[in-house]
Amino acid sequence: MPQDILNNRDFSSELTFSASRSSGPGGQNVNKVSTKMELRFNVSNSMLLSREEKELILEKLVKRINQEGELVLVSQSERSQLKNKEQVTEKFYDLLTKALTPRKKRKPTKPSAESIEKRLEEKRLQGEKKRRRTRDEG
Repeated sequence: MPQDILNNRDFSSELTFSASRSSGPGGQNVNKVSTKMELRFNVSNSMLLSREEKELILEKLVKRINQEGELVLVSQSERSQLKNKEQVTEKFYDLLTKALTPRKKRKPTKPSAESIEKRLEEKRLQGEKKRRRTRDEG
């Protein structure tokens, strides 16, 4: 997990966890134990992020952020609350890393001589095929 962008910042003090009953695997356990973990992180109030980083996160993760400006993530795939908490925390760090990673500039490339030739040949054959059709019908 490349966390170079986050500079090993510890967001644990700014994360809020809540547990509820899960609909995931676990049989009767699901009806009794609250294993579903929900992570909430208020992007705007974060002391560990710069203004630019906050803007980037709000822009890139807009679909995952609610009206209050909280990034909300859920994990319920495991039977244990602890494992779900670990999973949702890992998901949080992955999302932040991806959101803050700058996109590489695309280098425009030119088609090779061979690909140009192949395209023109295919066009010529297609045109020939269509010309034959009109002659046959006429």
